[in-house]
Amino acid sequence: MTDNSPAAEFSWPTTIDRPRFGVWAPVWGPFAAQNYPGDPFDASWDLNKRFVLEVERLGYDSTLVAQHNLNPNGHELPELEAWSTAAALAAITSRIEIIAAIKPYLFHPVFLAKIAAQIAEIADGRFAINLVNAWYKPELEKAGLTFAEHDDRYAYGDEWLSIVDRLVAGEHVTHQGENFTIDDYVIRPADPAVKPKVYLGGESEPARDLAAKRADAWFINGQPVEVVRELIDSVTSRPRTGDPVDFGLSAFVIARETEEEAAAELELFWKLANQDAETLEGVFANADPKAVMFETFRKFPHIGTNGGTAAGLVGTYDQVAQRLVEFYDLGIELFMLQFQPVEREARRFAEQVFPRVSALLERRAKVAS
Repeated sequence: MTDNSPAAEFSWPTTIDRPRFGVWAPVWGPFAAQNYPGDPFDASWDLNKRFVLEVERLGYDSTLVAQHNLNPNGHELPELEAWSTAAALAAITSRIEIIAAIKPYLFHPVFLAKIAAQIAEIADGRFAINLVNAWYKPELEKAGLTFAEHDDRYAYGDEWLSIVDRLVAGEHVTHQGENFTIDDYVIRPADPAVKPKVYLGGESEPARDLAAKRADAWFINGQPVEVVRELIDSVTSRPRTGDPVDFGLSAFVIARETEEEAAAELELFWKLANQDAETLEGVFANADPKAVMFETFRKFPHIGTNGGTAAGLVGTYDQVAQRLVEFYDLGIELFMLQFQPVEREARRFAEQVFPRVSALLERRAKVAS
């Protein structure tokens, strides 16, 4: 018999330091397989609203709303618009952090700053920006926008963020730069107390420089522990003004009671990936070949997006919990997780893995004391 009763929200002990756990909102459909049994394509507002409210109740700390104007898996497929979705989620949630991705070429900084400051007020400080300097060429080129060279996009993003950051803090901004000329611009409301945190994506050298220069946190694509260690060291060794950079990690999770069950689920995903091969080839063909993300993907084959299973969160509940603690010890503050089917697997993770991570950290804290 299947237990359909609501799972209780997990209460983390207040006596331990712990990582935060987030979920990718399914704004562009499934994260791994287009043909997973019993999991039809769904990128609807109804699913996203239900899912984010449920993961908030289960004890997750954050959700990431990715931004694409065109769905990379097929332009006829639906894709929720990130910023209207983020505003709606801000209005109906009460605790969870909402991170909206932004590609700077799609919004002038003064207008995006106005939207961001308004959502931050709606969310009472639970709102953050994820700066992504674009990799999917058609959504710009088909709109008649120039898809600039890789390093130029990061220079643009640097200037763009310098303006947004000051405006959402409530400052009057006058700016003369390579891309923007702004004369004593100010937005209201703009409350420094709820100023959005800035996450940055991208792993190239310009991305690492920008993370050290302007970001509050840097998102790393799912990769093995030793690679993540090197990436963190690379950013922390760069010049930095202000508080240290926080680090987040994206990962696709397959957690089961036994190794055999986890391996069987992973094998199923690889079989389904073969059916999606044509779609994946189209995604790669339309991506910027200089994007480090795609070099990494070829080095570490995986299920899911943004590194997915390359982070190694595949195995028993205990094994996954142990790997999470390993990453946490390296400095990963936020795990941004993907699941499929999203509702079932996010609930499984909260019920089975949250308590195990907590127990590992509690035991270690007792030994240390």
